[in-house]
Amino acid sequence: MSYDQTPKVLVFDVNETLLDIDSLEPLFSRLFGNKHVLREWFAQLVLYSQAITLSRLYATYSQIAAGVLRMLAEIHNVAVGDSDVEELKSRIRDLPVHSEVPATLQRLREADFRLVTLTNSAPDPQGNPLERTGLNRYFERMFSVHNLRKFKPAPEAYRSVAESLGVEPAAICMIAAHTWDTLGAQAMGCSAALVTRSANASLPVEGVPQPEMVAADLALVADEIIKRWRS
Repeated sequence: MSYDQTPKVLVFDVNETLLDIDSLEPLFSRLFGNKHVLREWFAQLVLYSQAITLSRLYATYSQIAAGVLRMLAEIHNVAVGDSDVEELKSRIRDLPVHSEVPATLQRLREADFRLVTLTNSAPDPQGNPLERTGLNRYFERMFSVHNLRKFKPAPEAYRSVAESLGVEPAAICMIAAHTWDTLGAQAMGCSAALVTRSANASLPVEGVPQPEMVAADLALVADEIIKRWRS
């Protein structure tokens, strides 16, 4: 990574970083009798989105999410119908905000950082969760990989944000709740901050870049960002 530029653009992942996916647990409890299948579903969603990109194919994140739900239903020998898939999509549209997020985003804006988002989710004609929750007012731009037809951590996803904003990758810090996302950004020359929440951690592998900062929630990450990089 290049250290010749202080990051002033903060690029936020959306699902789990800003929005709480644990609100999906009741659906998985009802269908599978185990709320923890949510984590199996989410891990498979990430795996197959990346596999589809590596295979030079494309389907929307929502389509893959529904397909993975049906796949897990077959694996676990449970019945999943169209109404269950629609409930999943509806719940995803209505994901709540992590409690510390709005005040933290405001604090980062007041510290003169530029704030944008980058999500694997395609634009939804039935509504953007960030607009529904009011978080959109904190962001200069909201980017999706949909037009690229390549999911994070494909290098093109991070490069396209830098090019659209007219900055070098070294001016960007990627903030995400997933190490695969921070790795992708760091491979492009960005800085990275990992929000571990309750279900994530950094990857201790020699030769693999570690996030510049790691903390349990966004407020703690922001504390470190302001301490290190505020002008």
